[in-house]
Amino acid sequence: MTGPLDGVRIIDLTAMISGPLATMMLADQGAEVIKVENPAGGDFTRSAANRQGDMSALYLNNNRNKKSVSLNLKEPEGRAALLKLVSTADVFVQNFRPGVIERMGLGEEELRKVAPDLIMVSISGFGDTGPYSQRPVYDPLIQGLSGLATVQAGSDGRRPQLVRTILPDKLTGVTAAQAITAALFARERSGKTQHVRLSMLDAIISFLWSSDMGSQTFVHGELPQQEAASFQDLIYETTTGYITIAVQNDREWQALIRAVDRPQWAEDPRFRTAELRQQNIDARLDLIQSVIKTDSAAHWLARLEQEQVPCAPVLTRTQMLDHPQVQANDLLVNYEHPQAGQVRQARGPSRFSGAPDQEMQGAPALGQHTRSLLADCGYSDDEIQELIDSGKASG
Repeated sequence: MTGPLDGVRIIDLTAMISGPLATMMLADQGAEVIKVENPAGGDFTRSAANRQGDMSALYLNNNRNKKSVSLNLKEPEGRAALLKLVSTADVFVQNFRPGVIERMGLGEEELRKVAPDLIMVSISGFGDTGPYSQRPVYDPLIQGLSGLATVQAGSDGRRPQLVRTILPDKLTGVTAAQAITAALFARERSGKTQHVRLSMLDAIISFLWSSDMGSQTFVHGELPQQEAASFQDLIYETTTGYITIAVQNDREWQALIRAVDRPQWAEDPRFRTAELRQQNIDARLDLIQSVIKTDSAAHWLARLEQEQVPCAPVLTRTQMLDHPQVQANDLLVNYEHPQAGQVRQARGPSRFSGAPDQEMQGAPALGQHTRSLLADCGYSDDEIQELIDSGKASG
């Protein structure tokens, strides 16, 4: 592939979602990503449900445009092969629990012996130190500990709720991808390399701070409980489904009044300013809902759009596929995977004027590139076959 990261080689020891998503984003942008997996099954997501041609959707959706090398890193020969690959690389990414990579004999000191300019990236769940650092971690634990579950509930006094997608995992992947490109840029400018460390917990707390931690922003001025602005959301029921309407400023409020033909709302003392509309949010949303439920989604979307009120239909995931705006963005790509057959995926969201869109390469079979990449590192055919026959590699 060509792209802004063309020529960058990444050794990827990550599994599950956060690390694989990060490296897939970089692969989409042209980096050569070599995914190193254990011969005994590889990344756990390979065995996830929703499968076709012995390939899971979860694995396909986080590992396209990569190469796969299968090595048993518990064996000296497997580690030696990995170090030869590392010697050719720019970036090394892993998401084992803190301390594991060092116990494997693949810590920063060992890697820099073969690749002094290597950018090393370590992704953890809770962080490198502290009472939770060695605990197993999954997305719901981070949602709970970070405060995200209480944000999702709407108030500290209500039962916490999980966001119904693995936001900490995916946000950590996005954060890691950005950090890797920043480290590559710094190395290009200064010649200095570094070890990037980040945790899922850090990523999600930092993410929350921009909009959800206002009551914790002023030191010594913290509010004892985050009060809910409203327990209603901005989803409105119509006679034919749901729409969303978001009104912020005075111009949009007046436009909404015209769209729903309720001129008396303009004189209502509860809604005369943005501050008052926020203070009386439940009353305002109740009024809007009482009107919107009287007609169809198509009717209201047309009226709202005519008055330039921010609005959109609320779609199911399947309905989204055919929406004209999604189609106009040319976001979804269908291609033929050698094992899974016809696959639909969303391309990388960023488009680069200097790099035309490339044909997607489907997620690799386990060990698909072991032979070719080890041969590039100087292994003979007989040596590669011996590694495979002994179970120290697969391919």
